[in-house]
Amino acid sequence: MIDWNTTFAAIWRQRQAFLRPVKQTDPIRLEQLFGIDAQKQQLMANTERFLAGRPANNALLWGARGTGKSSLVKALLNAYRDQGLRIIEVDKQDLLYLPEIVDDIREQPQRFIIYCDDLSFDNGDTLYKPLKSVLEGSIELPPENVLFYATSNRRHLLPEHMRDNLDTQLIDGEVHYSDTIEEKISLSDRFGLRLAFYPQPTPTFLDIVDSYFVDFSGDRAVLHKAALDFAHQNAAKNGRTARQFFNAYSRQSAAASKP
Repeated sequence: MIDWNTTFAAIWRQRQAFLRPVKQTDPIRLEQLFGIDAQKQQLMANTERFLAGRPANNALLWGARGTGKSSLVKALLNAYRDQGLRIIEVDKQDLLYLPEIVDDIREQPQRFIIYCDDLSFDNGDTLYKPLKSVLEGSIELPPENVLFYATSNRRHLLPEHMRDNLDTQLIDGEVHYSDTIEEKISLSDRFGLRLAFYPQPTPTFLDIVDSYFVDFSGDRAVLHKAALDFAHQNAAKNGRTARQFFNAYSRQSAAASKP
């Protein structure tokens, strides 16, 4: 059994069918996340309501890759773990075990976010069905000490095709979606908080770069040009690219300084 008084996060391991305590969590802080202030404030407010025992929503963070979706969830743990927040990470293929995971923690005094990164489903997937029951309950209400936060590149989580719209009708001025569309939309609708993340503009990207190079004593213009060249090479200006540039540029600087 995990002592949740001293363990702040855990990861579900399917083969052993147990929760493995995380000893070293990502140290990312909320103040280190740039360009997503509106999303940050909404998710913080939702989490604070949850910790206070007030009604709160399951959250879906969707949008462009590398824009801070998963980092924001990790930063919440560092901000609120002393207030009783705990996070359990579950891979998509392990959603089958959600009911068992929830049963193990529903009587605990702490507040749990079950977190799934890069959540989406292909045609024929049925793994989303146990997720539906956890999000809204079945014959048993979902526990008040558990929320589900997920990140995804897709807004609706399930793939959509033009043919799915063929049976959609307009009746008395109202759109009546086909059964297929209704099924695909209904999953994302169970997330009461849906936050969109968009590609970051160049100034925001350079702010993120500067946050990594706080002690940089060289020419900032040269640094920024190198960062933009790196971003163009990787076809993305986002927080992930900024971190990768920091890793690459730091090694190059260290190598150049050696005699």
